[in-house]
Amino acid sequence: MTRQEEKQQLRAIVRRLEAALAPEYKAKSARSIAHRLLAMPEYQEAQTVFCFVGTDREIDTRPILEDALAAGKTLCVPLCTEPGRMESRQITDLNQLVPGRYGLLEPTADTPVIPVDAIDFAVLPCVTCNYLGQRLGHGGGYYDRFLSQYRGGTVLLCRELLIRQEIPVEPHDYPVPWVLTERGLYEDGIPAPLG
Repeated sequence: MTRQEEKQQLRAIVRRLEAALAPEYKAKSARSIAHRLLAMPEYQEAQTVFCFVGTDREIDTRPILEDALAAGKTLCVPLCTEPGRMESRQITDLNQLVPGRYGLLEPTADTPVIPVDAIDFAVLPCVTCNYLGQRLGHGGGYYDRFLSQYRGGTVLLCRELLIRQEIPVEPHDYPVPWVLTERGLYEDGIPAPLG
């Protein structure tokens, strides 16, 4: 089996697991993850934050987006511009998010582009990951391309019940230093204090 086939198989397994999660668990874990993220000193000190806009299958990031705006941070969210490519776009209001490619909420095309090197802290999604920060995404390569250029603080959000120890990786896959679940923060695979 090739690495691509292994990834496809693991995606299918984890998506079935995610679909079977109780709505109460999903809501409670999302709230806990957002609460923990807002307590991270790296988030609190960041002037410019990049954060994905969560879908029904992902962590609800609305509390994070709202907090960043209320705190006066420069908030950037992804805009898919072509297959496998996204831009970091600044929003000043959640009403600027509209259904875009793949049904994701995205900023409108007239929002300002923020260069990757201007971002202090990035919040990324995954289908699954391990505590070492090896992630499995949806397969489009959007975040791998982002990570190939980005050097700031980065955290992956994942529900504890979707963590997997074995993640098939390829040379273009970039690990993320921090993994945040409802149980806590992990830095390079080791439980870490939240400030």
